[in-house]
Amino acid sequence: MTCNCHLTRRGLLTGVAALPVATLPACDRASVLVSEEEAAQMGAEAWERIRSDVPESDDRAFRDTVRSLSSRLIEAAGDTPSNWEVVAFASDQVNAFALPGGRIGVYRGLYDLAESPDQLAAVIGHEIGHLQADHVRERMGNARAQNALQRVVAFFLRQSDIEFDQEIMAALGLGLRYGLALPYGRQQELEADSLGLSLMSDAGFQPEAAIRLWQRMQEAHPNRPPEFLTTHPAPQARIRQLREIVEA
Repeated sequence: MTCNCHLTRRGLLTGVAALPVATLPACDRASVLVSEEEAAQMGAEAWERIRSDVPESDDRAFRDTVRSLSSRLIEAAGDTPSNWEVVAFASDQVNAFALPGGRIGVYRGLYDLAESPDQLAAVIGHEIGHLQADHVRERMGNARAQNALQRVVAFFLRQSDIEFDQEIMAALGLGLRYGLALPYGRQQELEADSLGLSLMSDAGFQPEAAIRLWQRMQEAHPNRPPEFLTTHPAPQARIRQLREIVEA
C-alpha cells in the first residue's frame, strides 16, 4: 500500500511531534496508574539492578545518617521504618530516590553537598512525597501508554510506504517526551516538594533547610538546561515555591 499524501518533511515531523497530546486525551492522573502490586514488583526489579550496578558505601557515618534521617521521615509518613530498605550508595551523583515497596537510595554526592542533616532530609522527604502522591505509579502508567502509542504508529508506518519513516518515529519520541512526560514531571516535582516539607516539619526537621539546599544546588550547577527541557523545575522556580510554602 502506498501513501499518496503530498506532505512535506517539515509537515510530517511537526504533525507527528504533536501527536501524543492529541492522541492521549484519556491519560490523566487517574487513568494511567498501575496497580500497587505491579508497581512494587517493578520497584523491586529496579532496586536489584541499582544494587548490582552501584556499590553500597563503606562510610559508616554516611550510612548511619541516611538511615536515621529516613527512619524519622518514614515514621512521620505513618509507616514503620523496619518495613523499608535504605541504602547509602557510593556514587558521586547528587541525587536520591524512593521506589515502590519501601526502598530509599541516597548517593554520596548529595550527602557531600548537603551542609546539614536537615538539608539531606529535605531530599529524602521529597522522594517519600513522590510515593505518597503515587507519582511513581503515574510515571509507570505514562511510560506504558507512550510505548503503546509508539508501537501503533510503528505498525502503521511499516504498513504504509511513507517517506522519512525513521525521522517520523524519532519525532514521535521527542513529542512524547516534551509533549506529555516532562510538563507532567514538573507538576509532580512541585507537589512532592510540598509533601516533603510537611514530612520534614512533622519529623522535627527545619523546612527552611530545603530552600538553602536548592540554593546550594544552583551554586553547584549554574549552567542548567532550559526549564521546559527538564523534569525538575529550574532552581529559581523551585526556591520560590518552597519559600511560599514555608512562609505560608
